[in-house]
Amino acid sequence: MLLTKVCKSFPDLTPFELYNILRLRSEVFVVEQNCVFLDMDNKDQTCHHLMIYQSNQLAACARLLAPGSYYDQMSIGRIVTSPAARGTGLGKELVATAIEACFILFGVGPIKIGAQLYAKAFYERFGFVQTSELYDEDGIDHIHMTKAENQNS
Repeated sequence: MLLTKVCKSFPDLTPFELYNILRLRSEVFVVEQNCVFLDMDNKDQTCHHLMIYQSNQLAACARLLAPGSYYDQMSIGRIVTSPAARGTGLGKELVATAIEACFILFGVGPIKIGAQLYAKAFYERFGFVQTSELYDEDGIDHIHMTKAENQNS
């Protein structure tokens, strides 16, 4: 499986890349998960966007937030894999690459995420631990998780 990984700041995204990111997020978060929410939350403009292409199609993406832009720690958000690419290990590749990209972009430090509860065990494989009580976000159970800076993925 030939993968192409690209990480760009918002101003460097082409209109086609931005469209593909928003389309994939809408396909999964809005349509598949049946969650009506405003995906375009005015955070994308300050993020770096990690995109993974498979056969020239966007197959997975995530946004990387600098420390202080949302949480005190750096963060990875809007982690999404195309339904067509599931079961291929691409989700693991996306998270591992996002962690590495955060350290390159923002320096070594803890990484905080807001994870859907069903994915807790998935993120624990990368060294994330639950750091909050259960909370509702747009009708879906979430928890905060943090990866300590000294843990390897």
